[in-house]
Amino acid sequence: MSMTVADCTTIRDGFPRPFPNTPTNVLEQFKMLGRVAVVTGAADGIGYAVSEAMAEAHADVALWYNSNDAAIKKAESLAQTHGIKAIAYKVDISDAEQVQKAIADVVRDFGKIDVFVANAGMAISKPILEQKLDEYQKQMSVNVDGVVFCAKYAGEVFQRQGSGNLIITSSMSAHIVNVPTDQPVYNASKAFITHFGKSLAREWREFARVNIVSPGFFDTKMGASPLAINEAYRMSSLGRQGHTKEIKGLYLYLASDASTYTTGSDVIIDGGYTLP
Repeated sequence: MSMTVADCTTIRDGFPRPFPNTPTNVLEQFKMLGRVAVVTGAADGIGYAVSEAMAEAHADVALWYNSNDAAIKKAESLAQTHGIKAIAYKVDISDAEQVQKAIADVVRDFGKIDVFVANAGMAISKPILEQKLDEYQKQMSVNVDGVVFCAKYAGEVFQRQGSGNLIITSSMSAHIVNVPTDQPVYNASKAFITHFGKSLAREWREFARVNIVSPGFFDTKMGASPLAINEAYRMSSLGRQGHTKEIKGLYLYLASDASTYTTGSDVIIDGGYTLP
């Protein structure tokens, strides 16, 4: 039953809560000095761009990757270029034990986790009648199970610390049915983690913020396929795919003190693709 006007006048203990003790200068709010950020799927694409953004704002960064060993050299380069600490960790996020161990390793190596960016994902874009069940299970194990595992074990760290920040990379595909490529499993996996993230924002309200980023087509390996590229150009209000440099600021905003009043949000960054 909804609250009545009389119910609304009842004073609740502990409310209103105080404003956070963050800088008033907006540029200071974006600084990440002294923070530790973990980014999954960090070897290339959006994940590496996010890792760059964190390092450029002077956060220490843990780059998680599964098969692309380029993350090792990239971590070394970020550390040398920006004077921060950066370490690459090989982690299969679809394996809960590996996730749990890697999070413990990061806490051991860095002392804490301030921001966890659950970015890793995959797609096998086929109609359901053509998709093999093992292909379905593979997508779900990475896109859904992997995010759940990361959230569970990072969340335990956040709760213990009394603070934390989870950012989930979903997709505009959580909001639309992509054309011309039929990919119901991928779309549904992204819809799951979008609502999962919103639900966590409520569950973790006492100790952590949770937000979702829903990218459209970016010029990466996960971008528009050759069969869909012309439709991607046509559907985007800007007439192109995004460059990964254009998404760095959004993740930095969500990771930093610039967004202390932002939680449970799902930010679509798609060049206007989902407008029509």
